[in-house]
Amino acid sequence: MKYGLVLEGGAMRGLFTAGVLDVLMENGIDFDGAVGVSAGACFGCNYKSRQRGRAIRYNTRFCRDKRYCSVKSLLTTGDMFGADFCYHRIPDELDPFDSETFKNDPMEFFAVCTDVETGKAVYHRCHDAGYSDLEWIRASASMPLAARIVCHEGRKLLDGGISDSIPLRFMEAAGYEKNVVILTRPRSYTKSHSKTEKLIELRYKKYPALVKACLNRPEVYNRQLRYVGEAETDGRAFVIAPETALPISHIEHDQDVLLEVYRTGRMTAKKCLEELKDFLGIVTDEQE
Repeated sequence: MKYGLVLEGGAMRGLFTAGVLDVLMENGIDFDGAVGVSAGACFGCNYKSRQRGRAIRYNTRFCRDKRYCSVKSLLTTGDMFGADFCYHRIPDELDPFDSETFKNDPMEFFAVCTDVETGKAVYHRCHDAGYSDLEWIRASASMPLAARIVCHEGRKLLDGGISDSIPLRFMEAAGYEKNVVILTRPRSYTKSHSKTEKLIELRYKKYPALVKACLNRPEVYNRQLRYVGEAETDGRAFVIAPETALPISHIEHDQDVLLEVYRTGRMTAKKCLEELKDFLGIVTDEQE
């Protein structure tokens, strides 16, 4: 049986996921494959590179750096989160990403993007975390209106959350029979239409399929959330989610807030750790 890991996005809410993943790493819990959307891809890739603590470390270090995330970066480069600084300078120089471990670790890792011209999800398997893979991860997290369209490998790409926010069906179709799903909103959350929809229609009028996907996102997301709940009831999925809404915005410059969300993820993971091990068939010392 293959066990998978499904990582929802959510910009800085993804630090909840980072906290959960660090606890799983500390307890030696492995998966056969993982899929990350947006922040789920950005922070989740550290699971395959086995770099516990890296996501919270560089986020708290650079959260006030205008090159990392700022309106200035958006106005001068077209990206709220600086493309070169976030996806190349940090992993290459300032907080090195262990691409060798990533490459050699047997876990499959997929990043979800949205094809701007079709409005459909694209699932890219990352092999070595080299420049090309990092561009796929950047595209996965390139939010509409807050980032440029990423032109890569013959495609025009944006945020994977537009087309597949919680890709549990993808993992099941790929042969992963049991999946751990980490959400960044409470189970009771219901997505509603955004106030930015008119801006999206104007900005992306050349890409009607993308606009349609953006406008349909609330309905699609809510169906996916129901599907996750059904999978959990059937015993095919194990869901880890915050109990209440996380006190953080998409863009956050306060280190204390980042740490609070990360610690919430850690506490949530610790609370359900034994139940999770049972779901994964992990025999503990007490059970032997």
